[in-house]
Amino acid sequence: MIDMAGSKKDKVQKGLAQRASGPLSKQLPTMTVGALERALLKEFPAADAEAWDRTGMTVGDPARLVEGVAVALDPTVDAVEEAASMGANVLVTHHPAFLQPPDSFSPASSVAANPGALVWAAVARGVALLSYHTALDVSAQAQRVLPGMLNLQFRSVEVPLASSKRKGYGQRCTVKAGDGPLTLGQLAARCTSVFARQPRVWGDFSRELERVVTTTGSAGDVAATALRDQVDCLVCGEIKYHEALALSQAGLTIVELGHDTSELPLAAVLAAAVEGAGVPGELITIIDQGDNWSYPETTRV
Repeated sequence: MIDMAGSKKDKVQKGLAQRASGPLSKQLPTMTVGALERALLKEFPAADAEAWDRTGMTVGDPARLVEGVAVALDPTVDAVEEAASMGANVLVTHHPAFLQPPDSFSPASSVAANPGALVWAAVARGVALLSYHTALDVSAQAQRVLPGMLNLQFRSVEVPLASSKRKGYGQRCTVKAGDGPLTLGQLAARCTSVFARQPRVWGDFSRELERVVTTTGSAGDVAATALRDQVDCLVCGEIKYHEALALSQAGLTIVELGHDTSELPLAAVLAAAVEGAGVPGELITIIDQGDNWSYPETTRV
């Protein structure tokens, strides 16, 4: 899971405070919010995203100078407040602020109470909202995240884009030399160790794996393609029950991590892209959203 030690967070907050005034502000390169948006769109082009998605800036003034950047998986009211409290005037997220425009905008404690609450909070706090959702999902930068965390050898994209075989959904992997034989049970245990959460597993734990496909978020078309390609195991964020049942009975084992669990590491990819765009690293922080839910204790008291 992505975490930030207290000392590093203190350093970031100190840097943000210095950015607002003092000699440090004169030494930092100036960048507008619009320039940051354009730089990130070069890394994660809107043309690569799904037609229904929203990519880039949904809220903000492109002419404002970037004072600090917070990065998160989800754009929530709490994330906006946390970004503003640390002096960041840009919140870069994986998921967009909305897909369909809200019908109204007014203060509320949550987006559930009022879908326009997030936009209201961002405008009120002066925080621009930028998101790179499916454009990030299909990017070359995101391809190595799950395979790297699970010590798998990335081979190719499972479902390539029509415009590029090097970009797309899902990562076809093999077990690294010297790491096998790897069973489904061992891979599931590795997922538990890496992500600090127990996955839901479909299949015989003793089955040895050679070909594994990983994908963040919803499995989508990757699941059926993995079965067609005679893959041994699919590691995904989430999959519908009846689809998982049918696929597992057809011979595909499945490790279901949890949608957010599989995507939280992508915040680090976004943070690296923000720094690569020219924002100093000390002005970038990742908001930890790994505690939105939890499992109950396994032992009853």
